[in-house]
Amino acid sequence: MTQQGKLAILVGGGPAPGINAVISAATIEAVNCGFSVFGVQDGFKWLVKQDAAKVRPLTIEAVSRIHLSGGSILGTSRENPTKSPVSMQAVVTTLESLGITHLVTIGGDDTALSSSTVAEFTQNRIHTVHVPKTIDNDLPLPKHIPTFGFQTARHVGTELVRNLMEDARSTRRWYFVVAMGRKAGHLALGIGKAAGATLTLIGEEFDQDIISFSHICDIVEGAVIKRRAMDRRYGVAVLAEGLIEKLDPAELAELQDVERDDHGHIRFAEIDLARKVKAEVQGRLSQRGIRLTITNKNIGYELRCADPISFDAEYCRDLGFAAIKFLLGGGSGAMVSIQGGKLVPISFSEIRDQATGKTAVRLVNPDSEGFRVAREYMIRLEKADFERQSWVEQLAIAGNLTADEFRAKFGYLGK
Repeated sequence: MTQQGKLAILVGGGPAPGINAVISAATIEAVNCGFSVFGVQDGFKWLVKQDAAKVRPLTIEAVSRIHLSGGSILGTSRENPTKSPVSMQAVVTTLESLGITHLVTIGGDDTALSSSTVAEFTQNRIHTVHVPKTIDNDLPLPKHIPTFGFQTARHVGTELVRNLMEDARSTRRWYFVVAMGRKAGHLALGIGKAAGATLTLIGEEFDQDIISFSHICDIVEGAVIKRRAMDRRYGVAVLAEGLIEKLDPAELAELQDVERDDHGHIRFAEIDLARKVKAEVQGRLSQRGIRLTITNKNIGYELRCADPISFDAEYCRDLGFAAIKFLLGGGSGAMVSIQGGKLVPISFSEIRDQATGKTAVRLVNPDSEGFRVAREYMIRLEKADFERQSWVEQLAIAGNLTADEFRAKFGYLGK
């Protein structure tokens, strides 16, 4: 068998279901094609410290049955080697000292940028290929292609929200649930739509760059009141964490000391949006004599290391195999995708935002048929709710308001 070189595999960013399936498929195919394969522990964390002790050989025997397991046998980290030339040089020096000729990175947009930079920095002495991974589904793949891990995260999240919906019905309470997703609302919308949540709110549905916290609370409170008018005193509202980025900077002033990751992103999970919305809505209703039990919940970490469902297990084996075939063909500096059952490499230049130089973000299209269907099945105040005076009066009674007060407070939501 011809010796193809030495291949390293590493994982960056947050965990996602299917990572081990990619590691398994890539290792098996690479070994069968003549590569010596090495696993790099904890992403770029130790490479930037020029610590080669965290790199170990991978064999077919070691990875042959890990494809149905969640988590990452190689760990992961958010270490960002692109933040300085010194860090990138340390990564390259360490890899080349080990004789690494090819690198498979598994991760999201930030890891994709790091992977492309390794290829550029070494002028392709180290050929790189990136396998896109994120439960956020926000990498700029073709519209019909999900990022791996998303389908499993949506599936598990849907089951969690379904359970909360049954608890809400049984105990006559509301749940305000924030779903992970960074800027994009794919996961929140997918969970809310599949579970049949009372309403789902995502940042992409707002045309303006900045929205007020009170606007978010008005939408949620309006849904609560509408349900009360329908004699349904319970429900589940799913909020996308990307709403945080839409908030007025003045309202985010208190977040100045919130922890940020190595790529400069606010750790959204540190901002308890669900609790803040609960406190505001519950306080408003209480002032008007309405007692309502609301429980806040964040969903995200529970999804990231779940065992992959069949879709992601199969999908990730395809991606791992495709990554090695791309490298064997002499390719470098690209992200792999499977489109129509075929390997389609996407160059890093194609996925970069030319204005920022960073990886572009795929957002939910609020004009899509999928989003329109989601809106049709939500319970929230719409234009039609303000067209019949008798219904406005019924809504006002449910909110302990006069009809005029109700129109003055919520009427803009129907425009």
